[in-house]
Amino acid sequence: MSQVLDTPPPTTPAPAPPDLSALAARHGLAVSGARPSLPRYVRQLWARRHFIGAFATAKLTAQYSQAKLGQVWQVMTPLLNAAVYYFIFGMLLGTSHGVPDYIPFLVTGVFVWTFTQSSIMAGTRAISGNLGLVRALHFPRAALPISFALQQLQQLLFSMAALFVILLCFGIPVAASWLLVLPALFLQFTFNAGVAMVMARMGAKTPDIAQLMPFVLRTWMYASGVMFSISHVTGSHKGLPSWVPELLQANPAAVYIDLMRFALIDSFHASQLPPHVWAIATGWALLAGVGGFIYFWKAEETYGRG
Repeated sequence: MSQVLDTPPPTTPAPAPPDLSALAARHGLAVSGARPSLPRYVRQLWARRHFIGAFATAKLTAQYSQAKLGQVWQVMTPLLNAAVYYFIFGMLLGTSHGVPDYIPFLVTGVFVWTFTQSSIMAGTRAISGNLGLVRALHFPRAALPISFALQQLQQLLFSMAALFVILLCFGIPVAASWLLVLPALFLQFTFNAGVAMVMARMGAKTPDIAQLMPFVLRTWMYASGVMFSISHVTGSHKGLPSWVPELLQANPAAVYIDLMRFALIDSFHASQLPPHVWAIATGWALLAGVGGFIYFWKAEETYGRG
């Protein structure tokens, strides 16, 4: 009798949990925020092109809304930077020697460099600085770094009016070569947007990168010939290896700056450009634009989480 009482009753195995993935697939459900395929992602981004343009315009309008001079600072900021660089580099360090039309040369370099610098800085904070928007709405996250690059392009176009006035005041005639500004800006915008997307993904994961970027960009600026002619400076240092001038001239910021100078300043000749400069500019734009877009897309489902 005791043996009967001590024997545990037979247990029935627990039912296997249902296959939730199969159940979701059967009812047409998908993971929330899952990364779409690359072609679908491109279509989603194109469908929101009006949002990208409106967001960029709104950010540009609000940027100086608290300042008394308002949108005038879009022009004043790069002009004041150019004035400081002229005093330090042109007058004190003498980098203006041997550079014809140095003030148009310098102002063009500052305006074009500011476009790249501001696009990358804004792109670095595109996700980390807009987490409320990212978490509240469903849209392709690439719209944010692209819209910030578009905002900086709009600011540059607004500032170009002042640049054209400066060129005319210093005797630079209007020429057919000014039309080359359009393809040069298109290539630079593609490059800037691509780098902005790379930095947006990195900044979303490591926000401290935004604190490091000003030092990186300042070093890049000094290597890009913003305040001096790369060919003139490297030519005066005969002991430099031959690859140093080629490396400096092929750096993307220098390529786009020199293309703009070639288009706008008649004293800036083709001999001052690196060989195959348009091919180099196109290559940098494709590498950064396409590569940066794919790199950003691969982490699409992680933005705004954690």
